Amino acid sequence: MDSTLNNWYEIKNAEQVDSPALVIYRQRVVENINTLKKMIDDPERLRPHVKTHKTKEPVQLMMEAGIQKFKCATIAEAEMLALAGVQDVLLAYQPVGPKINRFLRLIKIYSSTHFSCLVDNLESVKALSEAASKLETEVTVYIDLNLGMNRTGIEPGEKAIQLYISCRDSHGIVPVGLHAYDGHIKVTDFQKRTEECNHAFTPVERIKNKLIEKGFDKPAIVAGGSPTFPVHAKRKNVECSPGTFIYWDKGYESLYPEQHFLTAALVVTRIVSLPAPNILCLDLGHKSISAENELQRRVHFLNAPELKFVAHSEEHLVAETPTEHKYKVGDVLYGLPFHICPTVALYDQAFVVEDQYVNGNWNIIARGRRIEV
Repeated sequence: MDSTLNNWYEIKNAEQVDSPALVIYRQRVVENINTLKKMIDDPERLRPHVKTHKTKEPVQLMMEAGIQKFKCATIAEAEMLALAGVQDVLLAYQPVGPKINRFLRLIKIYSSTHFSCLVDNLESVKALSEAASKLETEVTVYIDLNLGMNRTGIEPGEKAIQLYISCRDSHGIVPVGLHAYDGHIKVTDFQKRTEECNHAFTPVERIKNKLIEKGFDKPAIVAGGSPTFPVHAKRKNVECSPGTFIYWDKGYESLYPEQHFLTAALVVTRIVSLPAPNILCLDLGHKSISAENELQRRVHFLNAPELKFVAHSEEHLVAETPTEHKYKVGDVLYGLPFHICPTVALYDQAFVVEDQYVNGNWNIIARGRRIEV
């Protein structure tokens, strides 16, 4: 497949694809994995996030490329990684309530996979310690640092150091590192993004050095996502965890042109009605495409870029087009999502395309909240 072709997205056996559908272009996924590896000095420093794809097959492609550590956000994603044979899984979430016992069950059931998770407060550490002690097991943890996103994490200062010490002193808890997610840094200008990223990361380095001074082993650091990946990739001894790179999307393609990933996942939709001379209706409702952005920033049709959206409901997307058009009921449109991650989560299965033909499918087994555990 020549990924530079203007019509790379066209599926020659599209009649086999019922719509709406998620379609994955496998060869472009492989190219994105190769691009990722070229952007860093050592694949050992890669810990990709699987929140975008939630699927075993991309994990296996990354493992074949030498990537062995992964990060996830849900128990189901963690279990999917274990089922794929991954040996090192970081649950980038702090387990609370029933998730504590579910996480400990993962550790017990999938003994060939090493699991770790995040903590950002002493109460959660105590709850994990108590549960781990009852099961006579250990939980490896990373301290989740709040670098300014104000979503989760502890302030990166003395309190974080004391929490690390408390983890060490808690039965069944083993602190090994720091988690430094900077998802709030999204400015398009790469130089400004680099400056903001470096500023936010400075206290992380300070904590690392103070922990070493106190006699701890050098803590592992897991940092960043896709927007700041090129910055963190240049730091020595820091693990990077981009996720969206695997499929990319219209949003990141527009915001971060310095990252040369290929869009590798689309939604296929069909025109189901022409209710007025300049109006067409598609079978691409809220249930089929991520709808958190404003109406014009939900999907971009590669073979119908002039469409202007006027309404969106559960099963329908209504668009306006010039009166003199050639669209017909049944026409196939190829939509590039602005936000691919929540779009993938709307589908149980994706069609896989190679050389412009659908030749299989991937089950998105971690899109739900539970697989077995």
